Amino acid sequence: MKVSKSVYINSTKEKVWKVISDIENSSDIISGINKIEIVNKPKDGLIGLKWKETRTIFGKESTETMWITDSVENEYYKTRAESHGMIYISELKISEGGGKTKLTMNFYGETTNFFGKIMSFIFSKMMNKSTEKMILEDLNDIKNYIEENN
Repeated sequence: MKVSKSVYINSTKEKVWKVISDIENSSDIISGINKIEIVNKPKDGLIGLKWKETRTIFGKESTETMWITDSVENEYYKTRAESHGMIYISELKISEGGGKTKLTMNFYGETTNFFGKIMSFIFSKMMNKSTEKMILEDLNDIKNYIEENN
């Protein structure tokens, strides 16, 4: 599974970075996140930041443990999560141009076992659609928060 969505935000990339890198308070910005619990906070930077993120998905509360694997300030960060025979990698990427900032989320899901492959085959179309919708809602929540608080 691969999904990529973008929004354009009327703000600087530094302001966008400040909001997207504030994982601890992201549940105050992104309506789809019910709760964030920080598990590990590095002394400097984002790499190694680990948290539990709780969302309601298909009417059921689900908590996933995520961590930042790579980051360049004001440019991007990548996260990883492993669950139910899948590895999930997401990247939030910032680029600037024409007085606006483009915020892109790239999301990849990869199966790690036979059960995951079967589930992926059966539910791939439904999962892609719901993942696209969730990512776009998250990006629009970030956009709206930044533009309202600029």
